[in-house]
Amino acid sequence: MNAGEVLAIGWRGSYEDLCFTGHILVVDSNGKIVYSAGDSEKIVFARSSAKLFQAMVVLESGASDYYGITNKELSLICSSHSGEDYHVEAVREILKKAGLDESYLQCGTHYPMYQPLADKMHREGTEPIPAQEMCSGKHAGMLVTSKYLGDSLDDYYLPSHPHQQRILKTISEMCDYPIEKIGLGIDGCGVPVHAMPMYHFALGFARMSRPEVLQEKRRKASERIVEAIQEYPLYISGTGRPDARINALSRKNVFSKSGADGYYGLGIKDKGLGIAIKLDCGIGPVRDAVVVETLRQLGEIQDNELESFIPETEMNVYNFKKEIVGQTHCCFKLKRV
Repeated sequence: MNAGEVLAIGWRGSYEDLCFTGHILVVDSNGKIVYSAGDSEKIVFARSSAKLFQAMVVLESGASDYYGITNKELSLICSSHSGEDYHVEAVREILKKAGLDESYLQCGTHYPMYQPLADKMHREGTEPIPAQEMCSGKHAGMLVTSKYLGDSLDDYYLPSHPHQQRILKTISEMCDYPIEKIGLGIDGCGVPVHAMPMYHFALGFARMSRPEVLQEKRRKASERIVEAIQEYPLYISGTGRPDARINALSRKNVFSKSGADGYYGLGIKDKGLGIAIKLDCGIGPVRDAVVVETLRQLGEIQDNELESFIPETEMNVYNFKKEIVGQTHCCFKLKRV
């Protein structure tokens, strides 16, 4: 694996202790690379950053209109949510509209990402449920679409299922990448994940940021997805998380979706740009700092907005006595191509 450029340095005391490499690619809707760092052709799994493309199938199939999926619920379908009570309620409501319940979910379980709730459940000895799993919204969207189209429901998560094939086709078309070249793996929630060069994934986000380049049905789907996640940013992630704060920025010009293991996808609407970011080590907090710094350098996070991103910009290193013993800082500068 080729390491990318150095994007951040971890200091302990006055010494450089850690080095974080990765890749940043900024592409416009015409396919031109505008800024880059690292390898634009690096092939990686987009992980949950692909959920915006996956959600298009729910809209384009007609299932969303048929079942009356709201923007709040659509944001949840795009989410990697924190398992808070309002997330669980929305998952159940989506399923209920199609006459389904949680027993149909094949996403597995884990304790909520929202730590106060997870701590409470541990104290009380409460086991997690499928609707608290971070990808349950996506799974609910897959289920209601499969129900609407008359597909089987017990195997909707398998790569061979018609719904997964529809997703594969949509990603191929949005990212202008041959369907037979898309690499497949299995995500933590049991459904396929998709690998392709970062250039093509950034292009897909650029097309979402400039939806007029898409055919009408897809344009409408893209516009509604962006509208939904910006109208209900907490439903795409959760309390305190950076992607919720990015989607809630006052200008409503940036939309974003985080992915596991150091991936992140973003779009900038007025500039028609798509951004793909991958941290080689996969560490989420450092990736988040790189995302915020990228947006700052592109002029999308103003100085007066940086205060709300202190958790990402001031990455302190603590010892077990809660003393600050170091910091991690971004050290890259985007290079115009």
